[in-house]
Amino acid sequence: MEVIRLVEESHLSARLTLAKLGIPRTTFYRWYDRYLQRGEAGLQDQSPRPKHVWNRVPDEVKRKVVDFALQETELSPRELAVTFTDQERYFVSESTVYRVLKAHDLITSPAFIVIKAAPSRQIALQSPAGQ
Repeated sequence: MEVIRLVEESHLSARLTLAKLGIPRTTFYRWYDRYLQRGEAGLQDQSPRPKHVWNRVPDEVKRKVVDFALQETELSPRELAVTFTDQERYFVSESTVYRVLKAHDLITSPAFIVIKAAPSRQIALQSPAGQ
């Protein structure tokens, strides 16, 4: 709205005013057209962000994965993904299942076997004679 007012009230031409402001004429006239059609409401942000991300798993499906994992505690994330996809007819990958279960603290750390290394050999460094 401020840019529109500046251009309307300027003693310079619209082209020169926009050039001084560093705003492309096409952008200004798109804004101005929206302003003439809908008033200030037409100038509200119309970001092109999608309302739905195509590859995001819906929260409802995540809840179903968690419930399914709690019922089938003996299955690995890979087996859960395959079985869930077969039964629910909704594809989820092994990595998705893993991330969902990890977010709910349902993934345990693998058991590590600690092996002690043999004592390292001690190498005696000799300094050159006389130093």
